[in-house]
Amino acid sequence: MTDTSPPVKRRLFGRAQGHKLGPRQQALVDSLLPKLDWPDRQVPVPSELLPGHDRHILEIGFGAAEHLIGQARHDREAGFIGIEPFLNGVAKALSGIEDEGLTNVRVKRGDARDELERMPDAVFDRVFLLFPDPWPKARHHKRRFVQTGTAGHLARVLKPGGRLRVATDVTIYADHALPILLATPGLEWTARSADDWRKAPVDHMTTRYERKNLGDCAPVFMDFVKRHA
Repeated sequence: MTDTSPPVKRRLFGRAQGHKLGPRQQALVDSLLPKLDWPDRQVPVPSELLPGHDRHILEIGFGAAEHLIGQARHDREAGFIGIEPFLNGVAKALSGIEDEGLTNVRVKRGDARDELERMPDAVFDRVFLLFPDPWPKARHHKRRFVQTGTAGHLARVLKPGGRLRVATDVTIYADHALPILLATPGLEWTARSADDWRKAPVDHMTTRYERKNLGDCAPVFMDFVKRHA
């Protein structure tokens, strides 16, 4: 499915690339990424990008791709889509895909907000948004991924009964995101006690980034379910 209207891309904030890629990573970006990416004008339909999988899972801003690759390795029956603007993270994902021989992952280098807006309704069983940039300065709050509009799209692309997990280790981001998610039609917070958001869920895969404890609080896990109509 292709959208014939010209793609409108948002400005990406922050660095698009860090250190120079090594020879292997650059080779994977040149050869493997074009096979796993999709055109900017294409409507990203998970069942078309990854046919033959009984569930489809989206990870937004997968960073160094440890969680994305770990989940895909653990659950090969599901199809995983990862979107990340940072080239070095995309290159790490490609390395993991090749090392693990994964055929159930598609990745795109780009802004997930653009892709979310084009996605059809009710196509994902799970969505992960883990430790997004908190943009702590007040003038940068509008750059935070969780906003009223994006939260609405996150709910929209989930299937009824599908689950959303937003995790952060920054207090101001948790305080910013939770009220927005609680107010988003269709989403229901699953927490029933403090341990439900203080303790890592049993299916969570801790990454090296998380172990660095760069935030100002212990990780907060906000799990939501898409209510049935």
